[in-house]
Amino acid sequence: MYLPLESDLLRTFLAVVLRQNFTRAAEDVGRTQSAVSMQVKRLEEIVGEPLFQRGARGVVLSSRGEQLVPYARRIVGLVDETSTVMRLKPLDGPVRIGLPEEYGQNVLPRVLAAFAERHPAVEVTVKCGYSRQQMAALERDEVDLAIVFDWSRETIGEVLCIDPTVWVTSLAHSLHEQDPIPVAIYGDSSWCTDFALRSLDQHGHRYRIAYTSDHSGGLKIAVSSGLAITALARSNIPAGCRELNQADGFHQVDSSRVVLRRNPRRSSPAIEGMIEMLRVAFQPSILANQT
Repeated sequence: MYLPLESDLLRTFLAVVLRQNFTRAAEDVGRTQSAVSMQVKRLEEIVGEPLFQRGARGVVLSSRGEQLVPYARRIVGLVDETSTVMRLKPLDGPVRIGLPEEYGQNVLPRVLAAFAERHPAVEVTVKCGYSRQQMAALERDEVDLAIVFDWSRETIGEVLCIDPTVWVTSLAHSLHEQDPIPVAIYGDSSWCTDFALRSLDQHGHRYRIAYTSDHSGGLKIAVSSGLAITALARSNIPAGCRELNQADGFHQVDSSRVVLRRNPRRSSPAIEGMIEMLRVAFQPSILANQT
């Protein structure tokens, strides 16, 4: 049977999936909470079954909702990508981007592929690294755009999205039940001490450092193979792993903002075009599609 699924309804559905909360999802899509509820209800009427199970702490997907997610992501992603490409005029010139290594394997390839298809004459240079490294590169005029994590109360730059950091474990292992808990951390990052490990201390978890890596790819290997649990951006949870939530005795590590900062010394149509692509790539519905 043909289902007249509107991309706008699917976009709202994905926002609720990502946030697990109607109110926060409404903030992401720029609607009221009641409007979001009505859109989800309309989508449920089209599908013919409930998409969410509602509880005191938020909402979780029903089995039918789980089935809809990958299709909704593909549809919304294609609509957004098409809209962006059709609005842009061909550009040329250099663009230098700095961003966290976490997004180098999921967000960046999609952005570069779409950008190159529309602007083949633009020369793109990418620098991956910690946020403090990106800020230093921006100060040294080594990048035109820097995407960084920001936990401060006074954010400087454009907030692309909020991508909370959560504790992650392998579906095939129960390492979070061990005492002490084996933990994988970054080797050269004060964030691990100031946020990740502190969150374990605050909630009474005994832990031991079992694995250290300078890159998020190494942490993903550690958690996927059952060597340790680790803290990752929610959009970066690898296949075969899951978020540890309050039911497991764990809490969200932070609510870091993903912020775009610009080099005030550099401006060009090519840079502006890349900014538009990045804005689309970091929309909640698109970011969720990267996992």
